[in-house]
Amino acid sequence: MQGYDAYALNADIQIGGTDQLFNIVTAARKVMTYLGAKPNIAIILGILPGTDGVLKMSKSHGNHIPINTDAMDMYGKVMSIPDSAMPSYSRLVTRWTPPQIKEIEANLANGSLHPRDAKMKLAREIVSTFYSDSEAEEAQTYFINLFQKKDIPTEMPAIPFQPEQKLLDVLLAVGFVSSKAEARRMIEQKGVKLDGVVLTDPFSALPSTGVLQVGKRHFVRLV
Repeated sequence: MQGYDAYALNADIQIGGTDQLFNIVTAARKVMTYLGAKPNIAIILGILPGTDGVLKMSKSHGNHIPINTDAMDMYGKVMSIPDSAMPSYSRLVTRWTPPQIKEIEANLANGSLHPRDAKMKLAREIVSTFYSDSEAEEAQTYFINLFQKKDIPTEMPAIPFQPEQKLLDVLLAVGFVSSKAEARRMIEQKGVKLDGVVLTDPFSALPSTGVLQVGKRHFVRLV
């Protein structure tokens, strides 16, 4: 059916990942030829791994980096990828040329460039592509202060909540999770803290106001 779509649309070119190699190259081109149409050109691209560095990036896998997030969140998520995934990200997401990528990889191999510094360079490049140079610089400064200097941001949104409101409901209300199931996973992974104290019961009522931390990058002040 995907091959017939190409024929019905009179497609000149189909672009897809390597997981679509059969559908585009074999099925579509053969169907088009059989039906008397000029077979289209196939452009096959490598698959971008998710933040786990193994599976392809997918929202269903929970390993994706959304492009409609903010600059700071995108920077932090790129910094969370394993070192082994950096070559794929460099080739598939950045504006770097092959010689630039080759130089970075050579410097990593000879030890003149630390993997952390290479990843920061990568994260800044990706964020500046989707946002701007100034926002990428701001995101990098935020990351350094938060994770390398272990600072909690001084500026964060203030969200009102009702006394004795359940933790699950608060997490949904502040918008740091998209569902109660995701909230439970964050809690089970010890990724939710109130004033630095890990919260473990999703159905518990929050005892007081304070700084609520969800994951490594999200902070909100409950008032």
